[in-house]
Amino acid sequence: MAEKLMEAVTLFEEVMIYGTEQVIKNMDVPLWKEYSPEQIQVLKILLAHGTLSSGKLAEIQGVHKSAVSNRLKKLEEKGLVTSGRDENDQRSKVIQLTAAGKEVLQASNDAVYGYITKILSDQIDEEELDTFVKTFRKLKEILLEPIS
Repeated sequence: MAEKLMEAVTLFEEVMIYGTEQVIKNMDVPLWKEYSPEQIQVLKILLAHGTLSSGKLAEIQGVHKSAVSNRLKKLEEKGLVTSGRDENDQRSKVIQLTAAGKEVLQASNDAVYGYITKILSDQIDEEELDTFVKTFRKLKEILLEPIS
């Protein structure tokens, strides 16, 4: 079991690394010339989590607060996010995705979906796709559970 689990972890990491590289390298999406993958990830995180502090964003991205601060500044200048005071704690600043940010994120997602569909459509059958979806749903549930 431990050996198979190690292989699964390694494969997951490799798919993340090579998949990201493949998508970025082989897609000519004008949007990606304007926004970095890290900025797009910030938008995805905000869509998934709603309003967050910059500290929580940094924690989720696994980077220092200064890296997130720089990303947020650029995204706010382009009108993709807004910042304001937390209603529950006026000392805290929170970040929120704007309608324009949602549009940029949707355009990015559509491009990725189109590319992935194109490269996988003849490579993976319906049964393999069902297994993949089932496995990743379970993995997502496990990762969202609090660690005890």
